[in-house]
Amino acid sequence: MEKVMKNFGMMIALALTAVSLRSQAQQQTIDLGKQVGLDQKLNAQVPLDVTFRDETGATVPLRKYFGTKPVVLVLPFYTCPGICALELDGMVKAFRGMDLTMGKDYQVVTISINPRETPSLAAAKHSEYASLYAKPGADTGWHFLVGSDANIHAVANAVGFRYVYDKANDQYAHPAGIIVLTPDGRTSHYFYGVDYMPRDLRFALITASRGRIGSLVDQLKLFCYHIDPATGKYGLLISRVLQLAGGATVLALGSFMTLMFLHDRRRARSALIHEANVTTGNSNP
Repeated sequence: MEKVMKNFGMMIALALTAVSLRSQAQQQTIDLGKQVGLDQKLNAQVPLDVTFRDETGATVPLRKYFGTKPVVLVLPFYTCPGICALELDGMVKAFRGMDLTMGKDYQVVTISINPRETPSLAAAKHSEYASLYAKPGADTGWHFLVGSDANIHAVANAVGFRYVYDKANDQYAHPAGIIVLTPDGRTSHYFYGVDYMPRDLRFALITASRGRIGSLVDQLKLFCYHIDPATGKYGLLISRVLQLAGGATVLALGSFMTLMFLHDRRRARSALIHEANVTTGNSNP
């Protein structure tokens, strides 16, 4: 009996230990969740003078990728076993679905948030995603960088990208999303998750470029669409469509009334001329 009670006590102790460990794990997850996120800091300036190492191993200032074109910024880490690959794959799909040309119309900057990663890893990722993109421009338009913890945090803090190192699992907990920056390095649009609509990303790049890319038709389309800041997606703005439709209706009605007025005026003038001719005996119209 004593042995049974002893075993029973050990089972209870093990169960309580398991509950405690599970509770600690859940609490750790909650704590990490509070520290991780992507906060919108619209019009915030990215520090362009911080330096990184590119896929060739060269030390470059972030400013190198700015100046004339909008930039898509993403902050994964190259050995990530999960969401980072989905994020980069989603970017490839969106880029392939746009008629804008990478390198010519926009730049893409990928910065690893793991300061221990090396240019050789960056080079491998560059080669992999240039191949998946499979269109001209990735070699000179998509950049994979690594850098110091301080410089990575400088960029991440500027754009509201909150991440933490999970020492227990030797991984980084971080949000999923990309940020579109203006040519002078200011935040313009945020896209969340791992799936990005080519149309939405295209509009964001055109907006961020301040009209330097795209066409007049694109500008008209942008007038009819608004961005949902919670999702980063564009939707049709009914009020603007009604404004355009109302304007077109007023224009058409005004044109019709003008034509009718001119027609009536011509008829009245012809009648006066005819009456005058009859009175004077002139048979010519």
